[in-house]
Amino acid sequence: MTPPELPPLTDATLWDILDDRLSDERAMALVWQAIGYVRDPETGLWSGDQADPHWREEYPTPPNFIESRPATVKLTRSIPAEYKQLLKEELKFKGYPIGQLIPRLTRRATIVSWLLAYRRR
Repeated sequence: MTPPELPPLTDATLWDILDDRLSDERAMALVWQAIGYVRDPETGLWSGDQADPHWREEYPTPPNFIESRPATVKLTRSIPAEYKQLLKEELKFKGYPIGQLIPRLTRRATIVSWLLAYRRR
């Protein structure tokens, strides 16, 4: 079974992540692909053989950025300082309302922040 293609890295896709319209798996897969993890088209499984060594050493298989706080912290720290505000500057994202400040959504915002920095490089 061939896994579905990932969406393009557009503002619309990033908003789909922020607004919880794109599945966690597909949102994370955009980061995994950018880091260099490769998905086998036949099995759908991800391999770290070609991933960035800084990630591959700690995470031989792609980390779950939604469930793993350490992986999310590493993702946040890997965003260059000059790109830390792109979520606000490019997408005009004002943050989640107090009632929505839950780890799952804030980690999705971290994914978008990282993807914005990746797109800018």
